[in-house]
Amino acid sequence: MKGGPRRQIAWVALAVAGCVASYFGGMAWFAETIPRAAAEAVATTDAIVVLTGGPMRLREGLHLLAEGKARKLLVSGVYRGVDVQELLRVARQAPESVECCVELGYAADSTAGNASETAEWMSREGYSSLRLVTANYHMRRSLLEFRRAMPGVTIVAHPVFPDAFRIEEWWRWPGTYALVQAEYHKYLFALVRPVFAGGPGDAPEGNPP
Repeated sequence: MKGGPRRQIAWVALAVAGCVASYFGGMAWFAETIPRAAAEAVATTDAIVVLTGGPMRLREGLHLLAEGKARKLLVSGVYRGVDVQELLRVARQAPESVECCVELGYAADSTAGNASETAEWMSREGYSSLRLVTANYHMRRSLLEFRRAMPGVTIVAHPVFPDAFRIEEWWRWPGTYALVQAEYHKYLFALVRPVFAGGPGDAPEGNPP
């Protein structure tokens, strides 16, 4: 049929263009929904959960604990051999003020693992609410995993803001662009992972800025 091959090429080109537009449109949406303002720390929760990945997260979690915003703090995803005293030194927090209320989780090596480890800990403690402390770029994926693992738990998002992550005009900064793209990919994988039940968890978060 006349024009058949050209029409097929046009349809393929249109489909490719649609996929590309959907991909970059989705990434733009993802970037624009990354938190840009600090969370309100008025409400108290049973627990504070800090996901490892930088001293800023731990300092914020310890500050909240010292202010009485929760009864206990769990640091999830700690490397073997690290103890509370060492973490407190890193965070420059007076050990005697909060050391008794900090617990370390060593089982997690991914965000899904953080959620699973936290769910077990929350159940063991009898807690029903938590404040989740992680980097702003990591928050959407973390909330997805935590809400999936703990549907009955109230979760308050508490992002921190790494200086090297330049969210305003993020596309202009190669390091920030690469991190947004990597987090977007991980978020998409986390969304579809339940389809492949029994498969591996998500990749580790990697080195934050």
